[in-house]
Amino acid sequence: MTSETTLPTSEQIRRAPKVLLHDHLDGGLRPATVVDLARATGYDGLPETDPEKLGIWFREAADSGSLERYLETFAHTCAVMQTRDALARVAAECAEDLAADGVVYAEVRYAPEQHLEQGLTLEEVVEAVNEGFREGERRARENGHRIRVGALLTAMRHAARALEIAELANRYRDTGVVGFDIAGAEAGYPPTRHLDAFEYLKRENNHFTIHAGEAFGLPSIWQALQWCGADRLGHGVRIIDDIEVADDGSVILGRLASYVRDKRIPLEMCPTSNLQTGAAPSYAEHPIGLLRRLQFRLTVNTDNRLMSGTNMSLEFEHLVKTFRYTLDDMQWFTVNAMKSAFIPFDERLAMINDVIKPGYAELRAEWLFRPAATTTPLSSESDRA
Repeated sequence: MTSETTLPTSEQIRRAPKVLLHDHLDGGLRPATVVDLARATGYDGLPETDPEKLGIWFREAADSGSLERYLETFAHTCAVMQTRDALARVAAECAEDLAADGVVYAEVRYAPEQHLEQGLTLEEVVEAVNEGFREGERRARENGHRIRVGALLTAMRHAARALEIAELANRYRDTGVVGFDIAGAEAGYPPTRHLDAFEYLKRENNHFTIHAGEAFGLPSIWQALQWCGADRLGHGVRIIDDIEVADDGSVILGRLASYVRDKRIPLEMCPTSNLQTGAAPSYAEHPIGLLRRLQFRLTVNTDNRLMSGTNMSLEFEHLVKTFRYTLDDMQWFTVNAMKSAFIPFDERLAMINDVIKPGYAELRAEWLFRPAATTTPLSSESDRA
């Protein structure tokens, strides 16, 4: 009996080394922290002040099917993230929570322009978040966990500050910021509106990902890749629209899907979030199952841990239960993510060879050390006499 024939337990999934590339800082606060910060900053707009009830409210609002109510959830979290201390606290707790869940490397994104309401500058926002991530890494080490966190600076696609945020990301690229992103409503706000930012980043040899192929469709993926030159696709789930599955099970890839697979373009899949936004009807029908079989470069992510009531372990538990993925499958997703990270190649390789693969090898070997079954020895002839 080996790990190839058994499914990982919840405890094994939690202990498995995991890599997270798509997680929003303002979508992952602890409910108790939201309440504390609201009290400290005088924000009185929370729908609930009991942390447990507030956590339920966030999840129900995200599940409501109402875009307005879903967006309201971020209005509350951003409202309490307007001071240096608040940003540092949220970032530190983010790193702690991810490390406790077995995440060894994470790229966490946030939009600096959304944290200026109480007078902070863009630079002060970045420095506060970086300070928080380093503190969270330190606390994690004290608790016996190891994690490395890089920041992705996000520009809002409906605004006009993308070049400014791209320049900010470039200035802080050696002090904790590993890349750039754009986020927000896809429909009506194509990534090509921000070509100046992407051209700048390419000239500076910097990395960027683009939210594409979630709420919109193939045109947003095509623009993100062929016009903007994205290194990765945030979500990218609608690439399934360019794949035809015949009645006999044979599969035909369109030219865009073939390009994405052939070029090994990483897709930042967020299964639970995709269900909430209607990008997939269920875990069983999520495109990740087919795309895994077709060997696209897939990664598993959380998107917004507070709004989705999720973490990396829960995301993998859903996939294990739905698709009967083994530890080998989990390792495949994790290595994909580490290969696709925005840190230098030698550091990615070291994480894969020195952290990820040994971690999964240890988990796979655990079945060898199960307690031996207790048996009653055969009695001798004299015992039966």
